Amino acid sequence: MRRENEKTQKKELKKALFIITSHTELGDTGKKTGFYYEELATPYWTLLDAGYAIDISSIQGGAATADPGSLKADDELPASVRRFLDDKASVAKVKNSIVISSINPDDYKIVFLPGGHGTMWDFAQSEDLASVISKAYENGAIIGSICHGTAGLLKARDAKGLPLLKDKRINSFTASEEIAVNCDRIVPYVLENEIRKLGAIYQCTENFKPYVLTHGRIVTGQNPASCALVSAALIEAAKTH
Repeated sequence: MRRENEKTQKKELKKALFIITSHTELGDTGKKTGFYYEELATPYWTLLDAGYAIDISSIQGGAATADPGSLKADDELPASVRRFLDDKASVAKVKNSIVISSINPDDYKIVFLPGGHGTMWDFAQSEDLASVISKAYENGAIIGSICHGTAGLLKARDAKGLPLLKDKRINSFTASEEIAVNCDRIVPYVLENEIRKLGAIYQCTENFKPYVLTHGRIVTGQNPASCALVSAALIEAAKTH
């Protein structure tokens, strides 16, 4: 009876965790980076409007910084970003993000990783993040990422200790896109290459076009243009698992 109750509670759980980067330097270029705002804001509002309670965590905790390139002039901002910036409660979650080492994966139905180049320096390098993703997946959570956020899945493992991405259809910011934005020699590794090394079935579309993949409980999107597709896919995956 207790196990049945636990399963029922898990099924009814409508809480999501967003994990963003704490890294702010774009290698040794002298330029700033961070998380990409639209990749946070669009899925955030989609899930919040669908009834999910949302926590925001980061690798180091505290105030997280957005990539300057994701904050355009006000009249050019995506509607989801403008809505986020106008909402004090949401902004407060970014300014007071929960340190990843204190997260209990059992609390969440969905765990989502927005991108931004900052993730390339602290997502795959974080054992705490790898542990959260691994445990959340084992507990039945939906795991989602977009663009460079997929870096946070590189060290995650399944219940057998194998790479979580092995034999899964996976997507991310591509090697070709990295070259196109002149960052392939700046980032510490090329994300697509590392994903392939893990035995994933890497699939993508042409540069900067919308694209999303769902493989069971793993949802991955290619780039900022994929925000709406990823958001819808997260909702759909949560309905079917």
